[in-house]
Amino acid sequence: MNEVHWSALAHYPMLATLQCLPLAGALLLMVIRNGRWAVAIGRLFAVAELLVALDLYARIEVTTSVMQFAERPDVFAYHAAVDGISVLFILLSALLGVLLSFYGMARQQVTPVHLLAVLLVIESSLMTMLTTMNLLWFAGASAVQLALIGYLLWRWASANEEKLALSRFLQYQLFGWCLFVAGAVVLVWSHVDGGGGGWSFDLFDLLATPQIGKYQSAAFYLLFYGLAIRTPLFPLHGWLPNSAGYGLVAVGPVLLLGVKVGIYGMARFVLPLTAEAVVIWQKYVVAFAMVGVFYAAVLAFRQANLRRLMAFAVVSHTSLIVIGLFTLHPAGLQGALLLAVNFGLAITVMLMMIGYVYRRAGTTNLDRLGGLFDRVPFIAIAFLIGGLALLGMPGTPGFDAVHLVLEASIETFGALPTIATALGNVAAAGFLLWAFQRAFLAPRPKDLPARRIARTSVMEYFVGGTTLLVLLVAGFFPEPWLQLTDTATQALAAYFEHG
Repeated sequence: MNEVHWSALAHYPMLATLQCLPLAGALLLMVIRNGRWAVAIGRLFAVAELLVALDLYARIEVTTSVMQFAERPDVFAYHAAVDGISVLFILLSALLGVLLSFYGMARQQVTPVHLLAVLLVIESSLMTMLTTMNLLWFAGASAVQLALIGYLLWRWASANEEKLALSRFLQYQLFGWCLFVAGAVVLVWSHVDGGGGGWSFDLFDLLATPQIGKYQSAAFYLLFYGLAIRTPLFPLHGWLPNSAGYGLVAVGPVLLLGVKVGIYGMARFVLPLTAEAVVIWQKYVVAFAMVGVFYAAVLAFRQANLRRLMAFAVVSHTSLIVIGLFTLHPAGLQGALLLAVNFGLAITVMLMMIGYVYRRAGTTNLDRLGGLFDRVPFIAIAFLIGGLALLGMPGTPGFDAVHLVLEASIETFGALPTIATALGNVAAAGFLLWAFQRAFLAPRPKDLPARRIARTSVMEYFVGGTTLLVLLVAGFFPEPWLQLTDTATQALAAYFEHG
């Protein structure tokens, strides 16, 4: 694996800027401590971050598999570089940062300056995870992100159920983080034992290790399951339904689920570093994922709360992404990564619309909702379009992505498993349309009079409309995203043999 230094491609270190710009914004907000100015300044930094991400996208060379914009000073083992896969997730993370800077300000329990500062630090940690070539840096940034999301969930907790949900979240995520770190240590030990030199958590150094085969299964197990918990993948999803049902309505879940860091970590570290073990355990992982598609769909139909229903929709569709990733086929890998980004956009718009519903009705229980379409048609339509995007309908980025995943699945696993997976997606369509009907089209309950349902505000139109616009433009014009990820996924697939 080779890389090109940033100075050959740009006039400034773009990856360091992506990581440090949000931190600078957070520090400035804490110094100013002026609510009126803080909101504008925080949003300005979020928009500036998106502009840097777009500049990175404009400059990256998509026809080469070489890692680009490399930054590797000989200090603190810092090593950052990107390829097309990284840039895809960086764009998504920067966009979500802008949307949340506008969405989250309507909440009153946390002061704007406080919330914006925390959001910017979380964005910085996400950018570190998406650019680092070092397992230890990835783990450290992950710890910061999870701790701050846990803090946000705790800051909003107002009932014992919410505190219990937070406790479950922290228990699962801490366990998953420890598994990942243990897997990284196993890889480094194998690097030393295989004659690779001293201790190093750097991806380039570990890939150059002469022989790490005897440690691969242990490393794969630890790394994969550590990331699968935060993805989340069946049967390691136990933290999500409670966190979704009782925790922060949209901000926390979007930060956890919108940027599929677990999927990115699998593609960046697990697949190349434990390629032999991946081939051995491939069928078992896919079998669990296929069960997860149906298991989550069945449980979704049994939910009486819209937020808990969305949690099981997450588990079901995450399983489809993992199936594509573990086809180990170029088309499947590309489809899975594009599907992860489509999922991030779709789940973001749906969670935000659920948040808007909660602000009006004070609940997300389906038996206490209904008749919302007449008062807030935009919110209803945005929720529906997000659900259709989640299913991979034509006109959304998921359409081409699902096609690639199913095509690779047929070639790798055969027709029957692929048909079963597709039927799971049909079941998902059923429970999402059922939820839309119950929440927006069913008769309005007597304790929810029309006068309580405020009309859609300008800010809500902006946040929801921006997300839908990006979703639909990416769906109708998928070629740039296919080109962005094509060479990088081909290079990733080269670690595995195909008949």
